[in-house]
Amino acid sequence: MSSLSNYAGWIFRLNLPTSPSTATPQLADGDDANLEGVQLLSLNKSEESNGISDHVPSPSYLAELCPQGVSVTTLDQAETTQPPSSSRNWSWSFSSKSCPSKWNVTSSKLLSVTYRPAHEAHPSYTNISRSREYWNKSVGSCVTSCCDAACGNCSVCRGGTDSPPQSPKRRSKWSSMKHTMSGAPKPIHRVKVDYTVEDILHIEPLSADNAGDDETEDGVWIRGIGNCHALRIYLRPKFGSSSDGSKSIVDGGAKPNKDIGFKLSAMEEWDNLQSPPWNSKGAKKMGEDQTEVKHWGPILTFAIPCQDDKSKESTATDKCQPLLWKVHHPPNPNVALDSFLLMEGALNLHMQNLQGKSPPSFDYDVPTNVYVNGYQSWSFAGSVVQGEPQPGSAMPDVLSGAFSRGGVVLSGNNTSCTSCDGDNWSDNFETMTDATSSSQATDDIEELNATTAFYKSDMFACISSNGTTSQSDDGRILLDEEGGPALITGFLSQREQYGVVCLDKELRNFNLFACHEGQVASRNDISSDWAYLQILDSSCYDEEALVYYVHACGDHNDARAMEKGLTYGWCSWYHYYENIDHDSLSKNAHVLNKSKSKIGFNLCLVDDGYMTSWGDWTSLKPGKFVNEGGMRVLADAIRSKGMQPGVWLAPFACDKNSKLAKDHPDWIIRNDSGRYANSANCGKFFYGLDATNPEVRKHVYDTIYRAVHEWGFDVLKLDFLYASCLAGNGKYDNTMSRAEAFYLGLRTIREAAGDETFIIGCGCPLGSAIGFVDGMRVSCDTGPTWLPEFPLPHWDNGTLPSLRGMLRNTLSRSVLGHRWWHNDPDCVLLGNTTKHTDNEVISAASVVGMTGGMFLLSDDMEKVSDARLSIARKIFPLTGVTAVPLDLHSSMNCGMPSVLRLWCTEKNIAIDDIDAHSFEVNVTSRVLREQASKLQTEVGWSPRNNSIDPYSRERSCFFVAPGLGSWTVASLSNWKPHSTTMSVSFAALVAHSIQDFAAMGAPKDSISSKFGLGEKSENGYHVFSFWSSEYVWIPHETLVDNSPLVKKLESHQTEIFHIKPADPTSCQYIGSDLHFSCGFEVASFEAGAKRVLIELKNNYAKKGSVYLYLPDGKKFDNATVEVNGTASSMEVIARPTLGGNDGVVVRIPVVITGTGEGKDGVVSISC
Repeated sequence: MSSLSNYAGWIFRLNLPTSPSTATPQLADGDDANLEGVQLLSLNKSEESNGISDHVPSPSYLAELCPQGVSVTTLDQAETTQPPSSSRNWSWSFSSKSCPSKWNVTSSKLLSVTYRPAHEAHPSYTNISRSREYWNKSVGSCVTSCCDAACGNCSVCRGGTDSPPQSPKRRSKWSSMKHTMSGAPKPIHRVKVDYTVEDILHIEPLSADNAGDDETEDGVWIRGIGNCHALRIYLRPKFGSSSDGSKSIVDGGAKPNKDIGFKLSAMEEWDNLQSPPWNSKGAKKMGEDQTEVKHWGPILTFAIPCQDDKSKESTATDKCQPLLWKVHHPPNPNVALDSFLLMEGALNLHMQNLQGKSPPSFDYDVPTNVYVNGYQSWSFAGSVVQGEPQPGSAMPDVLSGAFSRGGVVLSGNNTSCTSCDGDNWSDNFETMTDATSSSQATDDIEELNATTAFYKSDMFACISSNGTTSQSDDGRILLDEEGGPALITGFLSQREQYGVVCLDKELRNFNLFACHEGQVASRNDISSDWAYLQILDSSCYDEEALVYYVHACGDHNDARAMEKGLTYGWCSWYHYYENIDHDSLSKNAHVLNKSKSKIGFNLCLVDDGYMTSWGDWTSLKPGKFVNEGGMRVLADAIRSKGMQPGVWLAPFACDKNSKLAKDHPDWIIRNDSGRYANSANCGKFFYGLDATNPEVRKHVYDTIYRAVHEWGFDVLKLDFLYASCLAGNGKYDNTMSRAEAFYLGLRTIREAAGDETFIIGCGCPLGSAIGFVDGMRVSCDTGPTWLPEFPLPHWDNGTLPSLRGMLRNTLSRSVLGHRWWHNDPDCVLLGNTTKHTDNEVISAASVVGMTGGMFLLSDDMEKVSDARLSIARKIFPLTGVTAVPLDLHSSMNCGMPSVLRLWCTEKNIAIDDIDAHSFEVNVTSRVLREQASKLQTEVGWSPRNNSIDPYSRERSCFFVAPGLGSWTVASLSNWKPHSTTMSVSFAALVAHSIQDFAAMGAPKDSISSKFGLGEKSENGYHVFSFWSSEYVWIPHETLVDNSPLVKKLESHQTEIFHIKPADPTSCQYIGSDLHFSCGFEVASFEAGAKRVLIELKNNYAKKGSVYLYLPDGKKFDNATVEVNGTASSMEVIARPTLGGNDGVVVRIPVVITGTGEGKDGVVSISC
């Protein structure tokens, strides 16, 4: 097999060892030209005794994996590929010769596994109150020096205080016994086992036969990624490996399935990897020499998506293919797993020449920011400047710890083990917990884990660079597309374990963990989710560095991103809180129905407060609801008002004083000390129900089924879902990880609710819920104040209710919207009962409108002023598209981006052409629901097989009426506590022309006039400020000179700009104050030499003005203006100088009655 060393793109390399004292490669079939595998057998004494000689010639081996194929070749020493520059020894590298930034990654280890004895993961070991019988049973003998059995007669057995024994072995047991008798927690003895290239037994190349989504037979197929070339690596057995007939010394195995009255639907496969060999009865041998393997070691599979050489399309991802890999671990009922370390990564930087410097100087594309993702809905998410602390909760752990406790990295205490005896925890292990093995390397940096890392991100992280760009003298905002490269790493899913990325302060070292937290390894196969690593050149993305990763995750998990229509509704929580009743809910439903001519509400959500206690869902508050069929009567009343009824539930939670808690204490999760697990405090403490328990799942199934099929609710808001997988070993089945437990719980919920029910996740671990929920809360609760209000700490950046926290996460997680689900940013509060200023209400409405998520209000609708309601009316209806935060990865303001951009165009795509433009649904050929309109189909989540072209504009571009042209809508926000002059590159806000995209490096095949690209304008730009209704013309020289757009904004103020290339010879629609998009409100636009006709959408009542540019102002001096068929007038507000023409910008007042009849909404100008 020929080497791939000359391949210029991204390539994975594994330099295999050459020292005969560690491992000697042997060809599996003796033919290097047709090599299918390489057998690497460790030369230890036991293997030498089996006749394996250590005098075999030792050539150097190089394993390579890239989009064009896979190879394992023998090389002379002189030809051996040198590792990229790194401060540590490396096991594998991921690098590219063609990457301008020269970023590359090395990992010093193939894998590290942290174990503990299985019985130490068992509640009877970790609980503070333990019985001496269990101690004697687990130890097997009395710990005293006077007898060899549990005699029951000596003073120690009777609880006395005999002197400790002199034997070191018995002294250790004595110390443990004293901890037990005193009630102190016993120590957990963890050991970390490292695997490097020296531990490789066998390499199996898996070369795919074709690119694309059709499942390959020879390579590896991964859902959401497609066909891949792969390397499967078999590692030698070490500590924790399985053996024949092993049985656990504790009752830690998987519990038998119970008949609980329902069955879960089968799930589709995530990949086509063959079952591990330990699952096959006949698979006891490996390699051509049929050497028997008594123990199995872990198996690693590395994969890179195939590149189809015959494809005519060329996209940015062809240059920046990701690396994916996962681990399979053999079963052993005597061990429990705490974590997999899948990558001990180092980001290596290379110098590049800075152009224009004389004499030439060199600099680095150094990492400047890291995007950290929080565990669940409310957790902090956003970009943090390198070196600044990661924002977090200001509350003590007892009140907030469980809110953000995702994957937990349990340290191995720097211990190591070289014994292959994986069936018994020998005395050697006990001594090694006290001191590091003398053979352990001491020159490595301290391992990055949750304790030692400076940054911790759940599921994924993104390291980015501002490149060689620094903030300019005019203080303009740094934008992602002007910066340098980006590195994305994480997991495609969170269904096996919760994944964590730990990073150092300099963002140069990072570790990728899959966290088991004491998962007993007695099942046939324990595997990780697919890990993901991608390095993007700055030329490979102009908007979102995370776009490829997020698309892959959505497709991998069968996301429900656009299966349901957009949601506009009302929620009872923020005005009534728990104080709701049938009358107050019916009253607001009536008001919402009356307001439907202004805002088309389609949801009325009954939030918390209808039940007597959490968990007792059928016990309604007496006197508050109808006695007979109370919830059904309420749902029918809401539906009669033309809205979908929704209801709040916390299916995996119960109050401490609930009947459920009293009747079923065994359903409640307990922590390692045997106490009820802490769920954090949301104003009260509550209990979490164990999702591994089939009886709990039956309870949840019945609760959800009742709400949907008996009560009649179409929408479920499911809250505090993290309570199903609280940390603690007091669970029914400890062979499940926390992520597996939650995954099982989500499957139960969806099975009970049915496919048509709209499910909103809240307090929900994000990665696990992709494919199960239709909407997802992506922020903490909003609140009546900008910051958390006293007595809560105002400096909190965690989960406390506040408008700032709600807006921060809505912005930073906008990249997930319409790719994984509908983003739920929480409610926009309009009422005067809050302390929000008008600027803050406008900012909240602007962010929700621009990001295109769910739109919910939560006030007493009878008391909302017309002025505040008009703010919401200008956001409605939502466009169904999501704006791009231009400074998501370069924000300098605690993770809060300040600039959002949407594309708008008249260049629509016919619905019949969807397949031709890669707007496919995913590989499962899922049928979109009837609620998915033509618009949503076009702009929603649309995976493009293996390649997502960032230069296309489906997701961030909405289509408008012919004649309106193409433009951008950009919002600029000041999140500071004082007024500030904001400055942003004007060039980044305009609609790029085809020429601009070609200059930016867009592949020619991806450039199409059908994707909302503007035309190059030599006549400047019309700029209309929506909220202030101000117009200004900006000359073309501003773009040429790279001058910024400058706007002074008050504290917490947002302005939305409509920026359109000017045409001095044509009538142009400048915008309106009717809808924030300045175009979505228009049904048709016709402009002739003597007449202009505008038809505004008339299905909702609106009042405001439209703004037009008329190329020959004098011609229209005596024009006739009609609105709704009635004479009206227009006002000249500006006279821009465009190409010497005497053009004018005019304002025409309009009133739309919302009847949808006659000439309602028709504006005409005739001369």
